[in-house]
Amino acid sequence: MINDFPGLECLEDTAKALLMGAAQQAVVPPGTVVFTSGTSCENYFLVTDGSVRVQMVSENGREIVLYRVESGQTCIMTTSCLMSNALYGAEAITESEVKAVMVPAATFQKLVDSSPVWRTFVFSSYSTRLADLLMLVDEVAFHRIDVRLAKFLLERGGVDGQLVTTHQDLASELGSAREVISRQLKEFEKRGWLKLQRGRIELLQQNALGALCD
Repeated sequence: MINDFPGLECLEDTAKALLMGAAQQAVVPPGTVVFTSGTSCENYFLVTDGSVRVQMVSENGREIVLYRVESGQTCIMTTSCLMSNALYGAEAITESEVKAVMVPAATFQKLVDSSPVWRTFVFSSYSTRLADLLMLVDEVAFHRIDVRLAKFLLERGGVDGQLVTTHQDLASELGSAREVISRQLKEFEKRGWLKLQRGRIELLQQNALGALCD
């Protein structure tokens, strides 16, 4: 369990015993809501396999994906809630079957208080994820949506240039409105850069999309 997380290999013996004695392993099916906005945090999650999507949903239903927690990672939202005794401000949903280690809140706090190695691991993970969030804010606030969309399509299109996704999913990923994404996709299709199908996008001219990004 510990070996799945770089930084915990040198965990002190007393801290390791405390962690192993209290932590529980969990297997969570895909599509499970792990936490929702306004709920309290009871466990520190360390994901060993799978992917959890953390997102915010506005009152009018607009979504934005903040980040994903994948193998060997932890959740900045959970860390923040445990450290400040606050409620969750977002929601998390498993995108695949997820295997995770759950550390009870009380044990998490004891480890923070007593273990320098654990403290370093927690705050290092927190700072890395915070940097990712700042990059997201920069992208949403200051970068053109056509460039961001082209970049996202190229990153997710793979070698064959095929994406199984919806306009709403893309809007959530990019922090935009579905109408804006649909309009931009239709413009790309008009230029012959891609082909739109129900629930699928085929990239036809990846070089042209790449030139837009550049």
